[in-house]
Amino acid sequence: MSGEEPRRMTQASALRLEYAIIGLGVFAMALIFQPFSITLFAVGSALVVIAGLVNNILPMARSGVRLRSVVSVAMIVAMVFCIVLLIAIAAAHFYGVAFLAPPNPDTAAGKAQLATPPFWQQPLVWGIAATAAVFAVMISVVKRTGN
Repeated sequence: MSGEEPRRMTQASALRLEYAIIGLGVFAMALIFQPFSITLFAVGSALVVIAGLVNNILPMARSGVRLRSVVSVAMIVAMVFCIVLLIAIAAAHFYGVAFLAPPNPDTAAGKAQLATPPFWQQPLVWGIAATAAVFAVMISVVKRTGN
């Protein structure tokens, strides 16, 4: 180790982090309840999910907390989100397999559905899985390199 003191959050930086997290949630709610644009509603809906995840970092917004700890918690939250997203995609697929009628190959929609590769072959699913794996590696590297 270099003997260098780890960077810690000051009172001002902890307050800025807290206000940013709470402000993101308030901004997301404002976008959801605005009556002007469905696009802004969609952006607000995505931001509400992100704000809910970022709220898990709120207990770390205290002075004296190491910045490495805040980053570690953020990576853990992101990794858990990726894993939960994969589970949700798989659950939706298996729900369709169990409870929905198979596609009719005589219709255009049925032909399109039958031509689509299964969910585990979709690039989005592999991208989410790779992202979760990268977060897991990053978390283990961060934990090994610092106390």
